Amino acid sequence: MKARILTAEEAVHLIGDGRTVIVGGSQGMGVADTVLAAINARYRAEAHPRDLTVIHTTGVGDFDSKGMGWLAEEGLVRRVIGGNYGPQPRFMKLIVANKVEAYNLPQGVLSQLYRAMAAKQPGVLTHVGLDTYMDPRNTGAKMNAVARDELIEVVQAAGREWLLYKSLPADVAILRGTTADEEGNVSLEEEAVTLETLSIAQAVHNNGGIVICQVKRLAPKGHLLPQSVRLPCFLVDALVLDPDAWQTWGSKYDPSLSGQVPRPISTLAPDPLSERRVIARRGAFELHRGAVVNLGVGISTSIPNVCAEEGIDDWFYLTVESGVVGGVPGSGLNFGAAYNPRAILDQAYQFDFYDGGGLDTAFLSFAELDPEGNVNVTKFGNRADGCGGFINISQNAKRVVFMGTLVAGAKYRIGEGMLAILEEGRTRKCVPAVQQVSFSGRRARERSQPVMYVTERAVFRLEPEGVVMTEIAPGLRLAEDVLAHMDFAPAVDPALRTMDARIFREGAMGLANDLPSA
Repeated sequence: MKARILTAEEAVHLIGDGRTVIVGGSQGMGVADTVLAAINARYRAEAHPRDLTVIHTTGVGDFDSKGMGWLAEEGLVRRVIGGNYGPQPRFMKLIVANKVEAYNLPQGVLSQLYRAMAAKQPGVLTHVGLDTYMDPRNTGAKMNAVARDELIEVVQAAGREWLLYKSLPADVAILRGTTADEEGNVSLEEEAVTLETLSIAQAVHNNGGIVICQVKRLAPKGHLLPQSVRLPCFLVDALVLDPDAWQTWGSKYDPSLSGQVPRPISTLAPDPLSERRVIARRGAFELHRGAVVNLGVGISTSIPNVCAEEGIDDWFYLTVESGVVGGVPGSGLNFGAAYNPRAILDQAYQFDFYDGGGLDTAFLSFAELDPEGNVNVTKFGNRADGCGGFINISQNAKRVVFMGTLVAGAKYRIGEGMLAILEEGRTRKCVPAVQQVSFSGRRARERSQPVMYVTERAVFRLEPEGVVMTEIAPGLRLAEDVLAHMDFAPAVDPALRTMDARIFREGAMGLANDLPSA
């Protein structure tokens, strides 16, 4: 049978009012943006489709109007369920204004949930999210006042507590691939990630729904390598051709992101010596040879740049939750991809590994820290960006290194092995109680999980008694420059050390001589 090839305008007329739609992709990777733009155009012209429930795994947006931004029209979407909304400012406005029911589920759970939906299972049973705001005894993943459905249950099984994230049957999938042959088989050879493309298509197909896939090109029957085909033809109901689709929001097409042509690492210049660079450098001291590592968004994405400058970028297995293994993880509009990846797994399998404790160390950001060691990265005033993969990763890694500035907005002079404060910051990040528990310090202490908090001014560790300060930056005063800018008083290690002066100097630190083998 021949594939059904439609224009984007024709394809979106397959979407009826009130349908549940899964939008594939992560930031700009794997996003069928031409189809999403056509939905917006149809809604503006016809006021249809309307009252959709939209599910997306995480961050489908460019911090402006693309991706999920096309769907951010009042009346077009009734309910939205996603892993992270940070790159979707237009949707955030609707969520804050209670114009759409909004829920935030962990990225890893969502990626696994599509497999459960495909197999007609009741949902995903997991420990991920216990004692955080996912727990229905807290907010149960609800993001605003109009979100009232209970998507998560506490379940007792095998002698312990679990969370059951319920399956969400869907009617439409909007996906992206690279090449489709005449039968409709789809390959992803130029995509930076494969995500959960197959699982979403299976879930929607098995529910009697419609799968729309945007591709860059068409190929004759039999011209695709079987190993490269991620969607067999019987799962694809309509193809939309867009030869000009970008690989990510930041790259039209970079073959090193899809692993087709390697990129010399020497082309990655060292980042400037800023407070962010200082934090990334101190974090890099927590690596060890052969470690399997996850790098979250924010400052931790600078660690590969530090490792490249130190000539140790191939000493570890750097992973990103999107499914990338090895290489140098991208940042900014290329976050989620990697230059020169060694492997690209489906996202759900990456999270299976993470949830089972496979990560040796996770480097993650923090926005708020309290004396119990709790971390908030998800809620700020009435704005809630969502957790992405943070909860899966932080709860399950063998060690966690949280990274962030002690005070937001400060200005520094950094050099000659010293840190000097030129202008004090405006927002304190060490608070009496975090606004929302994204990471539970109590749960980490119960599990004896090693936890560290690295800032430009000081380093802290989570001990049985709470947060303890263990290091201070050279050139700073303990009371005036650190403790006076925290809204709780941490314990101070009697053997308080000075952070390594090399961190505060230009040039390579010789880190290769300091890292343990295990």
